[in-house]
Amino acid sequence: MANDTVTLTIDGPDGDDEVTLPTEMLDLMRENDESDAQIVGDLALFSCAQRIHATVHHAEGGDTEEYEEIEEQTMELFEERFGASYAELTGHQH
Repeated sequence: MANDTVTLTIDGPDGDDEVTLPTEMLDLMRENDESDAQIVGDLALFSCAQRIHATVHHAEGGDTEEYEEIEEQTMELFEERFGASYAELTGHQH
């Protein structure tokens, strides 16, 4: 097994960050001609959707109107990117 890695840069309005991942892990996740950046972008949005869902539906005090609005927007962006709802892709529905 090789120890090759790839480092990706995340640029944002308030700064930037880098993440280094094993290339073999990305290769395992790759569908068709997806770039490394697309794979990591998918993972980032999926993780954010999972986190806001857990906050709203599974954490005490998370069911505020503000958090529900954030979840709604996140889930809309999720569906735009993946072409399916969070519930459809995870089998987790409320």
